[in-house]
Amino acid sequence: MADAPRITAEELKRRMDAGENFTIIDVRNPKAWAEADTVLPGAIRVEMDQLDQHLAKIPNIKPVVAYCT
Repeated sequence: MADAPRITAEELKRRMDAGENFTIIDVRNPKAWAEADTVLPGAIRVEMDQLDQHLAKIPNIKPVVAYCT
């Protein structure tokens, strides 16, 4: 995953506002989820250490963005 392209939250928002559609995976830990002020609408929540177990469930018909802190 280290070679995956990176995108800022601002760039993602700009592109979504322009009509691009993404699958968003929220890989923050449960503590970060609980403390977050913002929920990512439509995001799939999966803890990073469990991501491999859930890969088959993640739709890949559109670009996938992993959100982490």
